[in-house]
Amino acid sequence: MDSLDGRLIDLFAADPRVGVLEASRRLGVARGTVQARLDKLVGSGVITGWGPDLSPEALGYPVTAFLTLEIRQEPAQGGGHDRVAEHLAEIPEVLEAHTITGAGDMWARVVARSNTDLQRVIDRVLENPAIVRSSTVIALATQVPYRVRPLARCAIEG
Repeated sequence: MDSLDGRLIDLFAADPRVGVLEASRRLGVARGTVQARLDKLVGSGVITGWGPDLSPEALGYPVTAFLTLEIRQEPAQGGGHDRVAEHLAEIPEVLEAHTITGAGDMWARVVARSNTDLQRVIDRVLENPAIVRSSTVIALATQVPYRVRPLARCAIEG
């Protein structure tokens, strides 16, 4: 990545509905250059999507919690990370899940309509017999929201 890629990412992050022609005008480069750079960034996996960013809060899910799951490791008994991940992917309130090191085996970020509704979400997660135990932490406030643009700038600067 170079500074033009960075400027292109910043432009589309700030104004995702800008077209390629308008982006070329704003950046002072040819339309073909913008399209080629976008294709390269998508092809290399730097840009992973063009969809709108959605707010769980605005959708009616103001409670965010983090679940640390301990997983039964014996596949013959229904265990294993892949089976648990498949189960979690079926639950709309599970926003993401990661295999982790340290205490626990998997971490999941979930949302709920209320603290009472959070219990329903946790119960649904725990329906999978491969999950031996879970612990939950409720987020009180978001201090640094999910972001990648500063990381992209750092990668460009080397």
